[in-house]
Amino acid sequence: MRKVAGRIGLIVCVAVFLVAVWNIVSILMSYRQGEQLYTETAAQYVQENTPEQAGETEAAEAAQSSAAVPEAVETPPISVDFDSLQAVNPEVVGWIYCPDTAINYPVLQGTDNEYYLNHLYDGTYNSSGSIFVDCNNSAGFADANIILYGHHMRNGSMFAGLEKFADQSYYEARPVMWLLTPEGNYKILLLSGYTTSYDSDAYTIIYQPGQVMEDYLTQCLSNSDFTAQVDADGAEKLITLSTCAYSFENARYVLHGVMVEAGE
Repeated sequence: MRKVAGRIGLIVCVAVFLVAVWNIVSILMSYRQGEQLYTETAAQYVQENTPEQAGETEAAEAAQSSAAVPEAVETPPISVDFDSLQAVNPEVVGWIYCPDTAINYPVLQGTDNEYYLNHLYDGTYNSSGSIFVDCNNSAGFADANIILYGHHMRNGSMFAGLEKFADQSYYEARPVMWLLTPEGNYKILLLSGYTTSYDSDAYTIIYQPGQVMEDYLTQCLSNSDFTAQVDADGAEKLITLSTCAYSFENARYVLHGVMVEAGE
């Protein structure tokens, strides 16, 4: 009887072990699938710009119009083929990029804040999800504070790197992100980052600049882990990036930046 019980116990232990292994393998495969898709997407729809290329384009346009070469305008480091991306999914509304990080992804906006938690931009079910705009934000990045969400993936993808900005030297090496959209491009001047609760005032959607926005900015700056050399006075548009953090239950790490239209 004891031998039978021992065998049953061994079988149960082996079964539990195999299930655990399968779960781990499934998670790793899911991570790999999401990472591969976004890598392929960036390679297919994103082109790196160089200062030399930008200068040649401006000179050629000026020569064709018999005009003087215009003063240099800061060009985003990448260009995105939004027509082709939106043919895959019309809910693609932008592309977020931060040099020297893993952040190089399409930005989605759906009708709720659930779908893109576990769907890639092409509609594939995957735990990596997508980077997406809060569904309560106005379309076209028109609001004064726009909120973007992304997972904190264990493989370092998506928005896992946001917490690294808590280090002053890390921020100083990467003080700028870029948000490209079909309508126009924005330079994001990072100004604040900190850990907060999922239901804190950091998630306030602000539709128009004004006193509410000024108070919000003051609070963001007072909470920041790093000191930014950014003059936020008179800022008309902010962006808030959010991901999970694990210092306490329902913790989040948020990164705020001032959005400035490229060329201003």
